[in-house]
Amino acid sequence: MTEEVDMSGRSIDGFTVRDTLAYDVERHMWVERRPDGRVRVGMDPLGVETAGTLAQLDFVTAGTAVARGEAFGTLEAEKFVGPLVSPVGGTIVAVNADAIEDPGVVEREPYDAGWMIEIEPSDVGADLAQLVCGADSITERFGQRVQEYRRDGVLAE
Repeated sequence: MTEEVDMSGRSIDGFTVRDTLAYDVERHMWVERRPDGRVRVGMDPLGVETAGTLAQLDFVTAGTAVARGEAFGTLEAEKFVGPLVSPVGGTIVAVNADAIEDPGVVEREPYDAGWMIEIEPSDVGADLAQLVCGADSITERFGQRVQEYRRDGVLAE
């Protein structure tokens, strides 16, 4: 596993991660705590890579309550069609209309302009405890997932 650092995050085996975020590595989602108590949710670069070129995103409307593990939208891509699953529970307070209009922004800027939804969390502490947080844990779990995908032929060597 190789690791490089730049201003936008660290590269683990060619995929950028940010240590300031929490990750649901199984569902390929990241969570960023915002100063106002909300959380912003997006798709990690490994999820984007394994889904293929994104064709369409659809999110539930703001004001919708979601539980951790419940779908907040759908994704249509070159290699995957299915639900986008929330890593935290709460009420969706914003959706990224730019990502709906141009799903490619999620591929180009997954951590910045490519965020998907913002949630007013119902129990952020309990939800974050189930996610991967901190540099060492992120490096280990994200790196393991990349290696699993390479071993299983999901990613090219």
